[in-house]
Amino acid sequence: MTFRQSARVLFVAIILGMGLTAVSAQTKPPPTPTLSELQLAKELIELKGATMAFDALVPGIIEYHKNSLLQINPNLSKDLNQIAQQLTKELTPRRAEMQQVLARVYAQHFTEQELKDALAFYKTPLGKKLIAEEPKALEASMKAADDWSKKFAEEVVTKLRAEMRKRGHTMF
Repeated sequence: MTFRQSARVLFVAIILGMGLTAVSAQTKPPPTPTLSELQLAKELIELKGATMAFDALVPGIIEYHKNSLLQINPNLSKDLNQIAQQLTKELTPRRAEMQQVLARVYAQHFTEQELKDALAFYKTPLGKKLIAEEPKALEASMKAADDWSKKFAEEVVTKLRAEMRKRGHTMF
């Protein structure tokens, strides 16, 4: 898994984790969102395109487990590929469940008025630009972080080797 892929998974996990951590950190359960709050939250996450981050989740999980099974018995690739394709078609609609989970998390953390205000903002020119440009900025940020981490890793390895040579270890 590349740094960029790891960063994407981490980003999604952070989004989910922030909601789950905040919920679990409370001593009492969060209030049950109203139908109106859930609807506003759903509208907000649809407007922001938040559910698109999960588009690859269902096929990704299927592919991951198919590949795990292929490692056990590579001779089953034809059958496993067919089954994985069938499961992807069958289970992709379950992605709507994630949308409901996200709507509930948003509705538990924002009041009805805050959700209305957020929707109003994201419908403004700046809000629309943020929706359009933020994924590009995040992608560029992940690439920059990936590039930086590679250079940094090379520097660390170079310094480790140099220090080990100073200490008489020549195999580095």
